[in-house]
Amino acid sequence: MPEKRYDVIVIGAGSGLLISSEAAQRGLKTAVIDHGPFGGTCLNRGCIPSKMLIHSADVMEQIQKAKSFGITTKVTSIDWKQVVSRATRTVETEARQILQGNKSAKNMTVYQDTARFVGMKKLRVGKDTLAADKIFICAGTRPSAPPIPGLDTVKYITSDEALRLRKQPKSLIIIGGGYIASELAHFFGALGTKVTILQRSDKLLTNEDSEIAVAFTKAFSKKHNVVLNANTQRVLQKGKNIAVEYTVGNRKQTVVGEQLLVATGRIPNTDILDVAKTGLVTFKPGFVKTNEYMETNVPGIWAIGDIAGVYLFKHSANLEAEYAAHNAFNPNSKVPVPYFAMPHAVFSSPQIGSVGMTEDELKEKKLPYAVGRYAFHKVAYGHSIEDKDGFVKVLADPKTKQILGCHILGTDAATLIHEIIVAMKHHLTVDDVINTVHVHPALPEVIQRAFANIEF
Repeated sequence: MPEKRYDVIVIGAGSGLLISSEAAQRGLKTAVIDHGPFGGTCLNRGCIPSKMLIHSADVMEQIQKAKSFGITTKVTSIDWKQVVSRATRTVETEARQILQGNKSAKNMTVYQDTARFVGMKKLRVGKDTLAADKIFICAGTRPSAPPIPGLDTVKYITSDEALRLRKQPKSLIIIGGGYIASELAHFFGALGTKVTILQRSDKLLTNEDSEIAVAFTKAFSKKHNVVLNANTQRVLQKGKNIAVEYTVGNRKQTVVGEQLLVATGRIPNTDILDVAKTGLVTFKPGFVKTNEYMETNVPGIWAIGDIAGVYLFKHSANLEAEYAAHNAFNPNSKVPVPYFAMPHAVFSSPQIGSVGMTEDELKEKKLPYAVGRYAFHKVAYGHSIEDKDGFVKVLADPKTKQILGCHILGTDAATLIHEIIVAMKHHLTVDDVINTVHVHPALPEVIQRAFANIEF
């Protein structure tokens, strides 16, 4: 079968669609490859459905706290099918619409299959061989599983399956303590599943600022059975349940649950793509190496998103897609991706919002800094909602008063952090935030107080 040539090939129908759309609009013959469903991990198996499910957990927590505000409530039942189908209906509808939009787009050819490289800038997709001058690798990552003895003998789930369980488990064991584990523990636990988290470190969310991570772990441990410094030794079937044997120090223990969720990280899909066949350089554990323009070592090939391993966020992937497209289609005016002030959030309970460097990073780099903190319950609105765990932590340069980082734990942290994202992006100072009038008694006052509390 003759080789099919295109001007542009985009592998991955998530953030890569921003690139393929621009290419097609420029009149370039464009191919989009994805085994489906279209929309990428975020829409189908990640941030969108998970946050819809987590909102149900947030509502349940509000109901459970109602007594603190003088309201007596009672939850008579949980319609699990409705909780899950609300999310699946939404994402499936959007995925179909995205697919149909691409199929009907001018200059666009859609391949619903898995791609793999078979030569320099040549791809095999089903029975077809495709080639192009410009190729964009936007193929993401997938959940990984550690080499735990017995894991391959039981029916465990990952985040992919956890979002579509037809039946709510009475008990759930989670191996892992990152943001995926924490968000899913909140979802299942708030709705009544007995959750046990086995975390090998001494705290959850180890990539966060240590002070935030420690406070989160303390608050989270009040709601769920969190086992720290747990080394998983073996997994085995025990009747209809699954048993996990682990050690904490020299103590051997076993926990039994109806369902086992493995949330120990994600690996890039470069092995499935067989990127070595096109000469791409990768770095452990298989991310595609790129420069500041998202160019790989092979001229005419770019990589963006999770598979490039810079940041593993949907918003960073969208940013990279925008700049990769610009750099590819405007080679004489290339612009590096502006990562400064890249934020992130953890949609668990309590919530986390973060931007900039952590105190740990500043210490490691031996950079001077000053710290300001303020607790939610010390401002009027924080007191009114009885958020006793929340606080804001800000890090600033003691000489220039430039904001180096800000980390928030508590109610609406993912929303509150945006004030600081804008401030950092535009290189505003601590004084600029302090001198900005904040609505009283709105919750953002806690940010202003934290900034005013910095000891220079």
